[in-house]
Amino acid sequence: MNKKLLIIALALLTAVLAAGCQSDGQTDSDLVEALIVMDNGAEIALELYPEVAPITVENFVNLARQGFYDDLTFHRIVPGFMIQGGCPLGTGMGGPDHRIEGEFAANGHANDLKHERGVISMARSMDFNSAGSQFFIMVDAAPHLDGDYAAFGRVVSGIEEVDAIVNAQRMGETPVAPRHIQTITVSD
Repeated sequence: MNKKLLIIALALLTAVLAAGCQSDGQTDSDLVEALIVMDNGAEIALELYPEVAPITVENFVNLARQGFYDDLTFHRIVPGFMIQGGCPLGTGMGGPDHRIEGEFAANGHANDLKHERGVISMARSMDFNSAGSQFFIMVDAAPHLDGDYAAFGRVVSGIEEVDAIVNAQRMGETPVAPRHIQTITVSD
């Protein structure tokens, strides 16, 4: 009898430990991998979470596969906060010919991905459903954004390139010599 209890206890312990090893509730089959290749050859690898923000991930993937992001810049850099890119005008005022629904708590969507260092999220105007192509990557935590912006993935390698971009010479929040995205590729 004691042997059965020991086996059951070990099985439960193994299950609990295995569940604790998952990041953000995602399994490998849920993840979409994306790679931002910069004009200097540096790479920023991302994992995207369609279970957290399916509309946002689908939009980002479609734009990347269409080549929308090719040769665009990180037009806004704010040390201690984030870098922002994805504007076809390079000013923060442009985007594609569509807008997507904002997938965050203030807009009625469950999204518990925190705006921590390395998290990628969609930029938008005051309108909750105004995101199109512009995204930002956190260089530090910004909990005041949680629940108000659609976080949809995180950097898994290349955070040093994000740091290099945010620390570039700038005038206000505009880089003096903006860094260009060569391409974004996606595999799922």
